[in-house]
Amino acid sequence: MNDGQCIMSTPNLLVLYGSQTGTAQDTSQRIGRQALRRRLSVQVLPLDDYHVANLITESLVVFVCSTTGQGDPPDNMKNFWRFLFRKSLPVGSLCRLDCAVLGLGDSSYPKFNFVAKKLHKRLLQLGASVLLPVGLADDQHDLGADAVIDPWIASFWEKLFSLHPSYADVIPLRDDEPLPPTYTLSFLEDSTSKSEERLRIQSDETVPSQLHPFPARLVFNKRVTDHSHFQDVRHIEFDITGSNIQFAAGDVVMMYPCNASEDVEQFCQLLRLEPEAKFTLTPSGNTAVPARIPQPCTVRHLVESVLDIAAVPRRSFFELLSTISTNELEREKLLEFSSAAGQEELHSYCNRPRRTALEVLADFPHTTAEVKVDYLLDLFPEIQPRSFSIASSLKAHPQRIQVLVAVVRYKTRMFHPRRGLCSNWLASLDPTSGDVHVPLWVKRGSLRFPAEQDRPVIMVGPGTGVAPFRSVLQERTAEGKTNNVLFFGCRSQSKDFYFRSEWEAMIKAGQLTLFTAFSRDQEEKVYVQHRVKESARLLWDLLANKEAVFYVAGNAKEMPSSVRDALQEVFQLEGHMSSAEAKQVLQDMERMGRLQTETWS
Repeated sequence: MNDGQCIMSTPNLLVLYGSQTGTAQDTSQRIGRQALRRRLSVQVLPLDDYHVANLITESLVVFVCSTTGQGDPPDNMKNFWRFLFRKSLPVGSLCRLDCAVLGLGDSSYPKFNFVAKKLHKRLLQLGASVLLPVGLADDQHDLGADAVIDPWIASFWEKLFSLHPSYADVIPLRDDEPLPPTYTLSFLEDSTSKSEERLRIQSDETVPSQLHPFPARLVFNKRVTDHSHFQDVRHIEFDITGSNIQFAAGDVVMMYPCNASEDVEQFCQLLRLEPEAKFTLTPSGNTAVPARIPQPCTVRHLVESVLDIAAVPRRSFFELLSTISTNELEREKLLEFSSAAGQEELHSYCNRPRRTALEVLADFPHTTAEVKVDYLLDLFPEIQPRSFSIASSLKAHPQRIQVLVAVVRYKTRMFHPRRGLCSNWLASLDPTSGDVHVPLWVKRGSLRFPAEQDRPVIMVGPGTGVAPFRSVLQERTAEGKTNNVLFFGCRSQSKDFYFRSEWEAMIKAGQLTLFTAFSRDQEEKVYVQHRVKESARLLWDLLANKEAVFYVAGNAKEMPSSVRDALQEVFQLEGHMSSAEAKQVLQDMERMGRLQTETWS
């Protein structure tokens, strides 16, 4: 057999992924590269770009999927998800399919890897042959998700080759031999031609979406924390006049951030790129040109708006650099970072100090000088959209979207502070400097609020977790719904008590009952869960007698589980229940939508 040929006796491999932040996509592309090294025919696609009805004709598929929110599938697999769970699908419809499922999750969330587990079960119901147990990767592991991904992928190849022994006759590509780039960049001699360097904007007839966002004008950007406070939190407002955007309380706004101009300049210097040079992109095989890259495009636009150069790079970044590098010392280190045995070293170098891809390039100057421009889209993932809970209601603020943004800045052992890409980009935008526009769209949130006029809502939203509840309260008070209880917590009444004057006006109007917890204003720390326990009698009355709905929003670390524990104590104390009975009531409330949580890490 010719070394360069694909194996004809093994089936074509299809790798389908559902990815919200890009990790599942990166893992899928890694499996795809390993397949190419083994000279297998392979295609890697997001689940919603695949015509799911064709699944009955496939013989070998790997599914890689993350879990978002409260056990939800990622946005780019929702259509696939709906189709696969149709009750009308025949039980044996996937009997020709050999498959495997790899889940990417975070065990700090209650529905850890829920999507992968449910998909695995559904594939079995439809008659598919599952080649190995579902992989359950966990971000909380000391070595990250790779602690599960590595052995799972190795087991997959082992199983596949045992089913197709003819593979043994094929000589795979060497690990140090670079694969051909996915795209070719062809630079244009005429650099004066105009290129449309922006996301495609929606027409008057369409609703803004990820592919067709609306360029909303920034009209307000103000710090709402005291200047002596350690954190800069921003109240930001966008004008959406003419956008056709409609949203309800609990929905989220999505936007793509840009890289900082100084990072763009440094990147172009390191790789000896001319920022204003224009190019067109030609994909290899059946790969499509990324929708966010205009044709033609300048290097500046590609680096500023598309390539995620300020993110902590994944292992695949080091794998590809190791195949490019010819400098012995640098290549040796890159190979170590790429290996399963070197993951602890990689975490110490990269993940723990949150070193960016741009900083890694500066640390490996000889290798960086060898990087050909065609490999840029293989090396760097695309910038992922960021989501923010909408903090306003259209009924109170027509044609406006408001958000509450905590600007992420923190120190590690790196010389420069770490900065959140989107929050710092938003904070830097000045609405007084002329027309500043941010392309955005709206997505339905996970929180659902009752339509009944008299049904109470109880909301626990410490810090920026209060944002969706401001939207709810504005909407409900406009509708004359006054049975509203809010638990708000922050560090100090004088430094980070968001929207204080608005809450006070609602209290005065008889529209709100407010409980506050200022954790640092007294010697003993007080948090929202303490206030929940202190309000046991009121909460029991609202939940047991008035069918109230209970909501929690905010940081996913400890707060949601602490509030849940406090609520369980309320049931035990006021409802005279055992611990087991109170737990069961909480589970029943969750199932019926009377206990809802929206958290972020």
